[in-house]
Amino acid sequence: MNSFQKAWKVLFGQPLNPLDPKTRHAIAVTPLLAWVGLGADGLSSSCYGPEEAFVALDQHAPLALFLAFATALTVFIIALGYNQVIQLFPTGGGGYRVGTALLGPHAGLVSGSALLVDYVLTIATSLASGIDALFSLFPVSAQAFKLGTELTLIVLMTGLNFRGMKESIVVLLPIFLGFVILHFGLIVYGIAAHGSALMQVLPNATHEAAGLSRSAGTLAMLALLLRAFSLGGGTYTGLEAVSNNVNMLAEPRVNNGKWTMAYMATSLAFTAGGIILLYMLWHAKPVEGQTLNAVVFGNVIDQLGLGSAFARHALLAAVLAFEAGLLMVGAQTGFLDGPAVLSNMASDSWVPRHFRDLSTRLVRQNGIIVMGVASLLILLWTHGDVSVLVVLYSINVFLTFSLSLLGMSIYWWHKRRSGEPWFSHFALSALGLSVTATVLIITLVEKFTAGGWLTVLVTGLVIAICVAIKRHYHDTHEQLAKADALFAGPAPQLDSEPSASLDPAQPTAILLVGRHRGASMHALLWVQRLFPGHFRNFIFLAVGEVDAKAYEGEEHLDRLQREISQSLAYYVGQCQKHGLAAQQRAVFGTEPVQEFVSLAQQTMDEYPNSVCFASKLIFKRVNFLTAWLHNRTPLEIQSRLHQEGRQMVLLPMNVG
Repeated sequence: MNSFQKAWKVLFGQPLNPLDPKTRHAIAVTPLLAWVGLGADGLSSSCYGPEEAFVALDQHAPLALFLAFATALTVFIIALGYNQVIQLFPTGGGGYRVGTALLGPHAGLVSGSALLVDYVLTIATSLASGIDALFSLFPVSAQAFKLGTELTLIVLMTGLNFRGMKESIVVLLPIFLGFVILHFGLIVYGIAAHGSALMQVLPNATHEAAGLSRSAGTLAMLALLLRAFSLGGGTYTGLEAVSNNVNMLAEPRVNNGKWTMAYMATSLAFTAGGIILLYMLWHAKPVEGQTLNAVVFGNVIDQLGLGSAFARHALLAAVLAFEAGLLMVGAQTGFLDGPAVLSNMASDSWVPRHFRDLSTRLVRQNGIIVMGVASLLILLWTHGDVSVLVVLYSINVFLTFSLSLLGMSIYWWHKRRSGEPWFSHFALSALGLSVTATVLIITLVEKFTAGGWLTVLVTGLVIAICVAIKRHYHDTHEQLAKADALFAGPAPQLDSEPSASLDPAQPTAILLVGRHRGASMHALLWVQRLFPGHFRNFIFLAVGEVDAKAYEGEEHLDRLQREISQSLAYYVGQCQKHGLAAQQRAVFGTEPVQEFVSLAQQTMDEYPNSVCFASKLIFKRVNFLTAWLHNRTPLEIQSRLHQEGRQMVLLPMNVG
C-alpha cells in the first residue's frame, strides 16, 4: 500500500464490506441521529426564515402573533403529510418517488430536478447564514473574509461526508445539542420575561389587524400577512429530508422515520414560532452587520443579570457560534439528500448511472462531489448574500412540497372506494397542498424579478439535460435489448458431465462479462471467430457492483447475486454445450474496476498462457455526452493490465 492510500484510509476510514450483514447495522442511524443529520436543515432554517417573515411585516409588528401561529401550524401540516410519504415509500426517495409513482415520470423529473437545485442551495444558504451569524460578533470590517470562510467550510464538509453518514452526524452532534439547549432556554426566558404583557399580545394583534383593515382594506391586511408568511418559506426547508433517506434508518424504518419527523416538527415549530414572538415582544430592529437573531438574543441576554459585560458578550458569542455551527450541520442535509436524489434519478436513467456508485465507505461519492462543487459555484455567484439565496431556495422547496402533496391527495382520492380509511388522509394532504401551493405562487410572483427567475431557469435547464440523457439511454438500451433477445432463456442443460476440463498449460481466454448478455456473447463469439480452435479454456469473470440501488436492502443484494450466478451459468453452459472447457468466477464490491483487475490478475497467474477480452460499445456519433454517460470500465481495466505487462483485447460492438 502506497503513502497516498494510507493517507486516504486515515482521512476517510477503512473500507466496509457491503455483503456483511453487520455493516448495514453499523451504518444505520437511529431517530436521534437522524434528527441531527436530516432535521438540522429544518431547525437551522429558524436562523433566517423567521427574520425574512418578520421584516416583511414592516411597521405592523403586532401581527407577528398570527405569523408565529401560522408558521408552527404549517410545520406540523407539512410534517404529517410527509409521514404519509414515509409510510407509502419505506425505501426512501421522497418527493421524487412520490411524483414518479403517483403523478408520472415527468412530474417525478420536475420534482427531482427541483430537489437537486434545492439541496445545492441548502448547502450554500446554510453555510452563508451560519457565517453571517458568526461574523455578527466581529467588526464590520471583517465582512470581507466571509466568502473565503464559506468556501473553505464547503471543502471541509465535502471531505467529512466521504467518511459516511453516521460518522459525519456523530461529529456534528455536540453542536446540534448545544444549539437546542441554549435556544430553548433563551426563548422560554425571553417570552416569560414579558409575562405581564403576554395577556395583551392577542388584543394588540387583533387591534392592529382591525386598524389596518379599516385604513387599507381587509384584502390588503391579508395580503401583507400572506406575503410575510410566504417570504418566510425558507423556515420549512428540510422537512422532506427524512422521506428521502428512510432506507438509511435503523429498523423498523417506517416507525423510526415517523419519530424523526416528530422530533423535527416539534423542535422547528417551537424554535421558529418562539423566535418570531421574541422579535415582537422585544421590539427587534435590524442592525447593520448583525442578524435579527443576534439583536434579539443580545437584548434577552442583557436582561439576564449576568453582571459583567464580558459574561454577557461570552454568552451571546456562544449562542451565535452554536447558530453558525447548526447551520453547518444543516448544510449536512444537502450532502446527504442531494446524492440520494441523484441516485434515485440515476436508477431511472435521468442522470448518469455513475451517481449510483458507492465508495468503499458505502457513500454516494459522485453525488457528494457534485453537491460540493455546485454549492461552491452558487456562493461565488451570489457572494454569499443570504437574502438572495433564500429567495432562490424557497421557490423549489415549495414546488416539491406541492407536487408531493398533490400526489398524495390524488392517491387518497383514488382510495375512497377501496374500503380503507381515506378521508382524513385526503383532507390533510389537500390542506397541505393548498398551503404550499399558495406560498409557491406568492413567492414566485413576489420574487421572480428579484432573482426567482434564476431558480426557474436553472431548474428548467436541469430538466432539459435530464430529458436529453434519458433519450440517449433509451436509444442505447433498445439497441442492447435487441442483442440480449438473441440469447434469451436459461442456461443450456447438458445430457452428461462436461467432456472437457481446464488445463492451466493450454491457451486460455478470460472474458470479462457484464449485465448485458448480448454484449458478453458478442465477445465470446468474436474470440472464437478471430482465433478459431486456438483457446482451449474459457473463463468468465463477473463483478457484481454493489451500488446504491443494490444496497437498498438484503433482497436487492440477493437478487444481484442470483442474476450474476444465472448469467455466468449461461456462458459456461454455452461453452460446455460445444465441448469447450469453461469456468466461472465472480466477486462483489463497490469498485468494479479494482475488483475486475484483481480477479483478472489472480486468474492470469493461475493460467499464464491467457488473454483477457471484453466488449466495448462503439457509437456512430461520439461526443462528450456518450463519453460521460457510459462507464469506461473496459478501458480502465485494459490500461491497468497493460501497465503490468498483461494482455487484454477490447472487441468493438456497434450500438448505433
